Amino acid sequence: MNLTHVIQSQQFSVPNLMELFGRTKQMETIVQRGGTRDYDDKIMASLFYRPSTRTRFSFESAMYRLGGRVLSTESAREFSSVIEGEQLEDTIRIIGNYCDVIVLRHNEEGGAQRAAAVSPVPIINAGDGSGGQHPTQALLDLYTIYNECNTLDGLSVAMIGALDTGRTVRSLAYLLSKFDRVKLYFLAPPEMQIGQDIINHLQEHDISYQLESDPSDIIPRVDVVYQTRIDRGRLEQKDVDVSQYNINPEMLKKMKPDSIIMHPLPRSVEIDPAVDRDPRAAYFRQASNRLFVRMALLTMLFDSE
Repeated sequence: MNLTHVIQSQQFSVPNLMELFGRTKQMETIVQRGGTRDYDDKIMASLFYRPSTRTRFSFESAMYRLGGRVLSTESAREFSSVIEGEQLEDTIRIIGNYCDVIVLRHNEEGGAQRAAAVSPVPIINAGDGSGGQHPTQALLDLYTIYNECNTLDGLSVAMIGALDTGRTVRSLAYLLSKFDRVKLYFLAPPEMQIGQDIINHLQEHDISYQLESDPSDIIPRVDVVYQTRIDRGRLEQKDVDVSQYNINPEMLKKMKPDSIIMHPLPRSVEIDPAVDRDPRAAYFRQASNRLFVRMALLTMLFDSE
């Protein structure tokens, strides 16, 4: 795969994904033996206009494990040049002269695409806006499902939370739509349901889906529960019981014995800590995959040069 930028989930084909998964397995072995120096001539810039801990640290750790070096900020909006009105495009043109790849989290939807249009080096979208995409999170989510379920075909997946602005959910829906006989359930209060653009994409690719607000009938049917947060302050009806969307020991009893629970993290009250002890709780294994998948993506970008 000749990978130039990583901007959105739609750009990956199934063969691309299988290549990524193969490289990711190799990265797990490399980390176990202490990393590699194969990319010691590479510099990664992590340019974050919005705060991040897990995404930024995992990318920076990935670069260090590959033998490279890192230029980093999580306060890009406070740069004097930005405060004085410098456009994103000019910032990217300049920083691209100092590094070999830019990992960008931008506060505006479409920021990564704007950056890629002018960047002299590859751009990796580490999340843009509130309703944009987070493709690298979706890639590690997909890899986790593949590892846990041993397939990506024929799976039923429930996505729960504030889906309209959920970058991870939106990006994962695009990836899952590439596989056969997938069934997607979107579980959310009506005002937080998945956007029409995702629905249009699923219809175009003949992917089975349902929009639901009550998880009780859906949870027992699915192979994967992908949990995200719900912002109570956005509810139009303030008396709605959002606890119905939470995963707790009672909800576990309804789930299939071989299903898994995922969450992009960080979590709040939507997953009871008591659930952590259940073998179906895959979210910390999912979090570990951040490092390996992002290492694999970086090597694909560097090897495409």
